[in-house]
Parts: sequence; C-alpha cells; structure tokens
Amino acid sequence: MKADAKTPWGGRFEKSPGRFLTEFGASLPVDQRMWAEDIRGSVAHARMLANQGIISEADADAIEEGLSQIYREIREGSFVFDIADEDVHMAIERVLTERIGPAGARLHTARSRNDQVATDTRLHVKAIIVDLAHRTLCIRRTLLRLADEHFGVVMPGYTHLQKAQPVLFSHHLLAYEAMFARDFTRMKHAFEAADVLPLGSAALAGTTFDLDRDYVAARLGFSRVSVNSMDAVSDRDFLLDFIYACAVAQMHLSRLAEEIILWSTEEFGFITLDDEFSTGSSIMPQKKNPDFAELVRGKTGRVVGDLTALLVTMKGLPLAYNKDMQEDKEGAFDAADTLAASLRAMNGMLDTMRVNADAMRLGALGGYMAATDLADHLVSRGVPFRDAHEVVGRLVLACEKDGRTLQSLTLEEYRKHDPRFGEDVREVVDIDRVVERRVSAGGTGHDAVRVQIKTVAAGIAADEAWLEQAEG
Repeated sequence: MKADAKTPWGGRFEKSPGRFLTEFGASLPVDQRMWAEDIRGSVAHARMLANQGIISEADADAIEEGLSQIYREIREGSFVFDIADEDVHMAIERVLTERIGPAGARLHTARSRNDQVATDTRLHVKAIIVDLAHRTLCIRRTLLRLADEHFGVVMPGYTHLQKAQPVLFSHHLLAYEAMFARDFTRMKHAFEAADVLPLGSAALAGTTFDLDRDYVAARLGFSRVSVNSMDAVSDRDFLLDFIYACAVAQMHLSRLAEEIILWSTEEFGFITLDDEFSTGSSIMPQKKNPDFAELVRGKTGRVVGDLTALLVTMKGLPLAYNKDMQEDKEGAFDAADTLAASLRAMNGMLDTMRVNADAMRLGALGGYMAATDLADHLVSRGVPFRDAHEVVGRLVLACEKDGRTLQSLTLEEYRKHDPRFGEDVREVVDIDRVVERRVSAGGTGHDAVRVQIKTVAAGIAADEAWLEQAEG
C-alpha cells in the first residue's frame, strides 16, 4: 500500500500499513477517552510556544479557537473519530489542521507524541483518582454512620472463620473503614506520583527550542516538571502505583463482600440485603441471592490482572519509549472503572441493608467466646496463664459434651472444675461485659470504639480537605 502522506511519518515511507495493521496498531479506541486532557495540553503548549516567540500569537489564537470548537463537538457527540488517525492526538490534530491550515501544523513544534501521551495520561489519571477518592470517602462515611447508629450491637468475632471472641458490630465495621482509609492514602500517593509534567521532553532527548515548562505545568495544574527527558517519556511507575492502589482497594471490597455474602445467609442471618441489591433464581422461587456482592468479589481478579499485565509489559523494556507502552492505559482504565463501579455497588449494599441485631447477639452467645476472659479471671487470682488456659480448655470440653454454654453454668459447677474461680465468675462470662472489658486502645470495648469513631471522623475530615485542594 502506498504511503499515506497524512500520517505523521509519511515522508520516510513508500508503503503504509494495511487496514488490519492500522487497526491492530491503533490506540484510539482506548485513548480517545483522554480527549479533554489532550486538548487542554495542546492549548497550554500553544500558549507557551507563543509566549516564547516560537510561534506567533495569531497562530496560538487560531489553535485555541479551533481546539475549543473541537472540544464542544466531542462533548456534544458530533465529532467523528477515524481509526486511521491511530490515536486521539492525531485525530484532533488532523481535524484542527484541516480547519485552520498551517497554524494547526505548527502545534506539534517542540513536542512528540511520546511526551504528549504521557502528559494526557497523567492528567487523566489525576482526574480519575479524584473521582475514586470521592467514592472511597462515600463508603467510609457510610461505615462510620452505621458504626454510630448500631453502637452497642454485639456480634461474634472470628479467626479461621471459627467463633473467637465477641466484638461490637461497630468495631467490625470500623476495621473496614481503616482499610479504605489506607486505600485513600494510596490514592493520594498515586496522585502525587502522577503530578509531574513530562511535556517538553519531546521524543526522549528534549528539544532545541527554549521552552517554559514551568508555565505549562502551572497552567495544567502539575506541581512539578520531570527532571530527565528519557525517564519522563518511558516512566509508567505512576500507573503501576495507581493500579496497585486500585487492586488493594478492590481486594478490600472483596473481603467485605465475602462477609456480606456470609452474613446474609440463613445460617448467619446477621443482615438482610435490600431487594435492589439482590437477585432471584430462574428455577427456585424462594431464593434471594447476593449476586452483586459476589460480582464485587469476582471482579477483583481482573483488577489484580490489570496490575500484573502492566508489570509484565514493563519488565523488559529498554529506554526510552517503546510501542509496548501503548498497552498501559487499557488496564489502568479497566481497573479504575471496575473499582468505581464496585465502590458504588458496595456502598449501596451497606447503605440499605437491614442489621439483625438479635441474630448477631445470639451468635455471640455460642462458641464459648468468653473462654479467654475465664482464663484471665484465673490469672487475676494468681493462677499462671498456661495453667489457667488448660483449666478453661477442660471446662469447654465438658460443656461441649453436655451441650451447655459457659453462661449456663452455676458457681458450684465452675468450682467443680477449679476451686479458684471467684464469686464473680458468672459476671466474667456475661457477653456485654466481655466486650466492655476490652479497654485497650483500638480494642472492641465501648470506650475504645467511641475513641475510634472520633478518630475516624477526624480522618475523614482531613481527607476531605486534601481532596478539595486536589480538585482545585
């Protein structure tokens, strides 16, 4: 096929790729979602070129006016993208040049698609992070509200999915808030990693033109400019940081989804999901399935896959830019879209579910979950902990054989196992008191959880302030 003079490299080639290779090599289906960032970057670049006397003010005016018209058309849906343009940059530049002539052809002065796409991607990822940070804050607020509303509700806590010790439902919810708070911090770090302007690095070696990169950075909202042009065009660490943050957040959602799935079963009965967040069976009329929680859990694999894919793509690339890097955005966008949808679904489930406090409390009465307190009780009366542990273990074994609970035993029955049990032993195994006695900082005791609620509220407020600044 004869070389197409419209391609950005047509002068060097006698042949152009055919239709199949054009489509195979095109990134337009993926990167066209960065159209707004591409236009923003081009306007800033054109204004800087004019300020530096590299192009005329008239050319810069024509470029900005032409790009503004294209912006409106894309936003309204009337702009037609052509796969032959290969990527979003050429699609916009081609139409601009067709409309305003030589001024449009001067726009690409002192830049390459290498530093252009890196700039667009960083701008777009920063915007995505702001959106995901908002969604993360929403689920944290919901968890905080539920912890406050259901304060005092006791439920069984588990290790190895076996009943271990009773905890406040509020305490359990705030454990997930702590996870999402760390996710917010990871998003902040990913934002800071992306907050570097690569434009001005050109293909890899910089440019002969005297550019004002600080002006472009300030206009586009970057806090700093890249310090090495080769690294700037080949760096995708910021995307790895971002996808990693998405993968960990999705994993946390998956853990919470697993609990919701378990809690909503008849065997647990701790919560009832709203009908809007459940589905039925095509054959069993009685079924109410937690399908959307299962989907959140299931979609975690694809986000982890997005991270793995980019790590593998980048692992063998020499400096500087390589076409392999075109594969960087699809996984990043997929991870972002998947996490955004999962956060929305999970927040809706939490916000509308019914908490069955009686079922939780009943669950907390089983499993001999006051056993540790009984051992501590004996320790307080001078019994070495290992001896106390053995005494209580034998006591639990006897209760299991007789079908008894620790709460059902009398003082005399306790003392038959060990005369060192005190008069207050029945108070020791009272579930509410078992919880209240967890007074250590960060524990499940009432006072400790009240402190956590205040700390969480303050943390959310601080993150809201950061987000407001990031949006500005």
